[in-house]
Amino acid sequence: MTEVTRDLQRELEAILMVADEPQSVVALSSALDVPLAEVKEAIHALVADYNGDSGGPQRGFELREVGGGWRMYVRDTYDYAVKKLIQDQVPAKLSQAALETLAVIAYKQPVTRGHVSAIRAVNVDTVIRTLLGRGLIQESHTDSETGAIFYETTPMLLQELGIESLDQLPPLSPLLDDGAEGFDDVS
Repeated sequence: MTEVTRDLQRELEAILMVADEPQSVVALSSALDVPLAEVKEAIHALVADYNGDSGGPQRGFELREVGGGWRMYVRDTYDYAVKKLIQDQVPAKLSQAALETLAVIAYKQPVTRGHVSAIRAVNVDTVIRTLLGRGLIQESHTDSETGAIFYETTPMLLQELGIESLDQLPPLSPLLDDGAEGFDDVS
């Protein structure tokens, strides 16, 4: 049996290409059973490589540190190309789950995935990825203490809804149960 030579940069690259959340150096170190210093060094080498600092070309993607971890992103310069591809390939209809999740984000933004899950009482990870992929929501910011990513709607959503601003959304209160059902009117 031949011994496989370990390539830490390629191992990190493989993990980060499929991760849908930022991965901390500690988590990567633990997963690969490699010292923290080696993981940090390999990550910085990947960043330099992707940015073209190592003599090669600048890549269409980059490795960014966000939310206490590292994650692959499309380089801003090429964002238009990815958006066009996704928009051209994605069917127009959204599922009921996607519509409900989108409504929560539109009315509560900026809001975390966890908050949306709590409101809907279901896991919304896949739906969030779908809405991000369709360009209807985007990452707003990351909480520096918890690393939670906040989401907000995009101008594309306004365009799809045919409105100028979120202020034109119908108010929620007339649509919600006031909780009075089952109580006698005591005056």
